[in-house]
Amino acid sequence: MAALILLDTHLLVWLYAGQLRRTPLAVRRRIDREQLGLSPFVQLELAYLYEVGRVKSAAEPVLEELARQLELAVVDVAAAAVCGVALGLSGTRDPFDRLLAAHSTVANLPLVTKDDSLRLHLPLAWWSD
Repeated sequence: MAALILLDTHLLVWLYAGQLRRTPLAVRRRIDREQLGLSPFVQLELAYLYEVGRVKSAAEPVLEELARQLELAVVDVAAAAVCGVALGLSGTRDPFDRLLAAHSTVANLPLVTKDDSLRLHLPLAWWSD
């Protein structure tokens, strides 16, 4: 079985919008060959982004479509463990980034993200420019 990786919110938005050209070839290849994981915190962030008008589609239909197309699997971990790790993280003031970084840490899973701050502070974060 392929390795499991978590995807950052912006990457899911790009995938849903068909904007793969925004990702380097190495990222697209990794997405094609590895099992894709979805953090519940990404679900929450997508809902928030829709509510404030930053994305045009509600979270539920976006995630249902991506789950069907990409065999996206929700990766569940204990919220208390994630919050405990998040308390000790620095490098971002974005609460969703902090929770996603903590989720990646607790689950010991790579996080595919273009976010420079996450990549600087999270050893499990990955992107290829």
